[in-house]
Amino acid sequence: MTEKSFKTEIKCLSVAELKKELADMGEKPFRAKQIFKWLHQPVGSFDEMTDLSKDLRAKLSERYLLTVPKVVREQVSKVDGTHKYLWQLHDGDCVESVLMRYEHGNTVCVSTQVGCRMGCAFCASGLLGLKRHLSAGEILDQILFIQKDSGLPVNNIVLMGTGEPLDNYDNVLKFLHLVSCPDGINIGQRHISLSTSGLADRIEQLADEKLQITLSISLHAPDDESRSSMMPVNRSYPIERLMKACNYYFDTTGRRISYEYAMARGKSDRPWQAEMLAALLKGRPSHVNLIPLNPVK
Repeated sequence: MTEKSFKTEIKCLSVAELKKELADMGEKPFRAKQIFKWLHQPVGSFDEMTDLSKDLRAKLSERYLLTVPKVVREQVSKVDGTHKYLWQLHDGDCVESVLMRYEHGNTVCVSTQVGCRMGCAFCASGLLGLKRHLSAGEILDQILFIQKDSGLPVNNIVLMGTGEPLDNYDNVLKFLHLVSCPDGINIGQRHISLSTSGLADRIEQLADEKLQITLSISLHAPDDESRSSMMPVNRSYPIERLMKACNYYFDTTGRRISYEYAMARGKSDRPWQAEMLAALLKGRPSHVNLIPLNPVK
């Protein structure tokens, strides 16, 4: 463990939390919004916060960890200009995020964990299992530093990178509040989509937060036998239980749910499954996104 490991990550703090921390330090609470604004620009060190006194900057540096991810690799598509970033975090772990450019704006796909424990058969992200959760600040950094690196504003966010967002529930929820805060980069929650493999109890918990985000369900098969063979999470939360949670989410938030469906040849693309999928979602306000399945070595 390094000394940095014991410091609080300052980017994980809300304006209200910063005010309390500053009060404990004997500093004026109005400084909280100044610091929060600097953190969301973002900055590479506390010394860049030039409208703060040197004494306060020194206090912040002593008490807090300021996360600044490094670009290990950047790949750019010659077809559509998509940027894929591999970031190295402060402890040496690496995660990926992707900047996608569309006519309606720029979208960033972020990771929420280093690795994943869901074990979906078609997904490369979970091949090595889960190493750790990302903090709210580390998720936020992917947005902030893509904006800084690309010079482009981020208009939309999808939590569909490495990791199961609802398996990292508390940190993801904090991220959602931080990224949509009016004092920061203020990306509206209606411009944010969260994808889950189907943790039904967490879906219901998220519903009670009454956020305005779009929920996407990685469904990929309409029957328990097929889905369980592809997605082990279905053994804990079979389709009937998952659909109950989805109904609760819609009834509580009024937000239409998207269903992601990967077309696995001979596994989930058979005509009877199309009919079963139609029957399963009949009467449910929903959007189905059919996805071609890429091979994974």
